[in-house]
Amino acid sequence: MTGAAIRREILTVAEMTAADAAAIVGGTSGLELMERAGQAVAEAVIARYPTGTAIVLAGPGNNGGDGYVVARHLQQAGWSVHVESLAAPRTADARAAAALWAGPVRSLEARIAGADLVIDALFGAGLDRPLSGDLARLIQSVARAGTPVVAIDTPSGLAGDTGRPLGGLCFQAQLTVTFHRRKIAHVLQPGRAFCGEVLVADIGLGDSPALLFENDPGLWLSRFPWPGVDAHKHTRGRLVVVSGEAWSTGAARLAARSGLRVGAGLVTLLSPPEALMVNAAHLEAVMLRPFDTELDLEAAGSDADCAVIGPAAGVTDSTLSNVLALARTGAALVVDADGLSVFRDDPGELFSILDRDDVLTPHPGEFERVFPGLLKASPERLGAARTAAAQAQAVVVLKGPDTVIAAPDGRAAVNLIGTPWLATAGSGDVLAGLIGGLIAQGMESFEAACAGVWIHAACAEAFGPGLISEDLPGLVPMVLKQLRS
Repeated sequence: MTGAAIRREILTVAEMTAADAAAIVGGTSGLELMERAGQAVAEAVIARYPTGTAIVLAGPGNNGGDGYVVARHLQQAGWSVHVESLAAPRTADARAAAALWAGPVRSLEARIAGADLVIDALFGAGLDRPLSGDLARLIQSVARAGTPVVAIDTPSGLAGDTGRPLGGLCFQAQLTVTFHRRKIAHVLQPGRAFCGEVLVADIGLGDSPALLFENDPGLWLSRFPWPGVDAHKHTRGRLVVVSGEAWSTGAARLAARSGLRVGAGLVTLLSPPEALMVNAAHLEAVMLRPFDTELDLEAAGSDADCAVIGPAAGVTDSTLSNVLALARTGAALVVDADGLSVFRDDPGELFSILDRDDVLTPHPGEFERVFPGLLKASPERLGAARTAAAQAQAVVVLKGPDTVIAAPDGRAAVNLIGTPWLATAGSGDVLAGLIGGLIAQGMESFEAACAGVWIHAACAEAFGPGLISEDLPGLVPMVLKQLRS
């Protein structure tokens, strides 16, 4: 796990182009940047693969220029290197890099028999058209051969700003070496899977202001609500969680226990009368309080700093009324699961009661109910989540293997850790409780959502196969201890 103190931006293709241009204006030549990039790729290859035969597939642009630099450095390190060129270099920097390569250059025919490694230096993240004809056949032949591929910047054929293969076809890389910062294609699925391991090489560019970040502790750890030496339970935040009916109580208890584990000082489960006995039989440190009507719920939540509603609440008129009642308390809301689905016929009613401190935590199905058509109409999940946050004027956590957290002011983060073991009933309820527990302690909602998502994934990674949602709250202290240290 990492507790890095810096925020790591994720750049669009245009933002990366601007960063390159700014460095050149500042006095670093394009050829020097190309040299640094190619050397970084070669060093990554040398560190990970035994010396052998490499085929460098060189395109006509600066990505191809990087490839010529890689070829030279690998050859100097004792590799047998063959360059296959799609076309003559078309930029001055690429021509200069090619001129420094002393080995032969053949026309591109994908002669990969006997190769131990393929270096994909055809096209970078800025490619805007599908690969077809000979290039499509090349990708297919490399895949059939099973030769490992190292991609420069992004696997050729992958759109840098969406993470989607153009025309459905791109290289499957084992390693992708990119420069300065990750691009969107490196963090969103399916691009993330096509990239394999992603290594970000520092080539000496300056700062790159952006509103999109890797969800890493460096983004939020400096504002984590660690208790002071004079802390007591009343100063560590008050969280309430609304229980479902008697036969649907476990989800809310998972959320409540998670909120307590992540540090909230007082956590209360608000329960319908008929569910009191079953809840009481399973609770210890989490307190229990009954409510019968929405007015009772409003009164019970009036002193809370944050309220979680939705886990197994039921898609009923009562749940809708309960969400509205909690909104009147002034507590920050974490609205999950059924608390979202009850507004499927009138999402605007939900949006009308939200403010910027509230958090919505939908999986894609729930997202579609509250923001109909938005996922399909957006080029990628990031754009959909940002648009949703702006519409709702609340933080949106769009869950998935590439969970996106978006704030109404345009900030967004993509989670880069996680595991398929989280695909188990109740794990989303735990996440809602983690976020609610952090907000209750005074953490700003966007940062609390980012931290909750990361801690949730870190717990699952630590446990591994066999994970069930009940395991997750008990893993939180270990992750917090590592963050604290």
